[in-house]
Amino acid sequence: MTHIGDSHVPYYGTQFRTDPFLAAWLAKRPTEAALEPDLPIIDPHHHFWDTAHRGRYFLEHLLADIGKGKHNIVSTVFLECQAMYRKTGAPEMRPVGEVEFVNGIAAMSASGNYGPIRVAEAIIGHANLTLGARVRDVLEEQMKVGGGRFRGIRYGVSWDPHPEIQNFVSRFVPPGINRDPNFRAGFSQLAKLGLSFESWQYHPQLPDAIDLARAFPETTIILNHVGGVLGVGPYSGRRKEIHATWRKDIAELAKCPNVNVKLGGIGMTSFGFGFHDRDYPPTSQELADAWRQYIEPCIELFGVDRCMFESNFPPDKQSCGYTELWNAFKILTKNASAAEKKALYSGTAARVYRLIAP
Repeated sequence: MTHIGDSHVPYYGTQFRTDPFLAAWLAKRPTEAALEPDLPIIDPHHHFWDTAHRGRYFLEHLLADIGKGKHNIVSTVFLECQAMYRKTGAPEMRPVGEVEFVNGIAAMSASGNYGPIRVAEAIIGHANLTLGARVRDVLEEQMKVGGGRFRGIRYGVSWDPHPEIQNFVSRFVPPGINRDPNFRAGFSQLAKLGLSFESWQYHPQLPDAIDLARAFPETTIILNHVGGVLGVGPYSGRRKEIHATWRKDIAELAKCPNVNVKLGGIGMTSFGFGFHDRDYPPTSQELADAWRQYIEPCIELFGVDRCMFESNFPPDKQSCGYTELWNAFKILTKNASAAEKKALYSGTAARVYRLIAP
């Protein structure tokens, strides 16, 4: 049996290094100083959890990662990750526990006792959209317990027929679920309540995301992790071929004005860059060189006002440190104007999640 103290524990079918071993690995290369340290940043995508297979990542861990390089993080957005669901009660109401849990962390941060960063200023939860119209009760309960911070849900639909890829997902859903009538009946409740939808899928499923965005033009949709490009298993060694298909689908999705895109998540092992297998962690320049092929087309196609950089911590910590991640983004935008940088690093996130703009 594997325990948290072991160097590796199963995670999405691959190897997820827990914090003590990640810390030792990251320490092999001194933390870089933050580039453009005064640039205000809203980090619109991170998680909190405490599980047997992922370890613990709470407020103190996020603040420690943020504090190493001194990037100017002014606020953050929490994204659901099946953390702290209620143990009892109606099954459809159990995800409400996650919103309660994170709202408590947000209240701790709002006290000012942990520094000036407004952690979890917005909260994205989960609800079972296949409940159809009945999901409204769940959403309204999350709005009630969210302390004014609840902004929407994520319903991960990442699926792939290959067993090697199925092992990377944290939950299992049938293929094409976002075309299911019950799912869409539930989805239709979001805009009525002023809530958004986080779209997390793999790149072969982008046509489904396009169809959903066209069917619900009034619903704000945020595409997670540049569309979830796969580079492992049967997708390994096919990056150029896959990139062409991905770019075509991303261009089509960008035609939907209700869709915004998060630039990040590329540090996840499923992208196939293999940084986690190296003896030494990559520099920010190495990250920028690898990630450029996905970030620059998204900015070109969506425009800066519909793009936002994200940390996706701690999953992306498997590939790099928090400081180096943001440095990589800043390397990629070094020639951008001040207005463009404001949109990419804080403006789009502030608009989409209705946050205090820095």
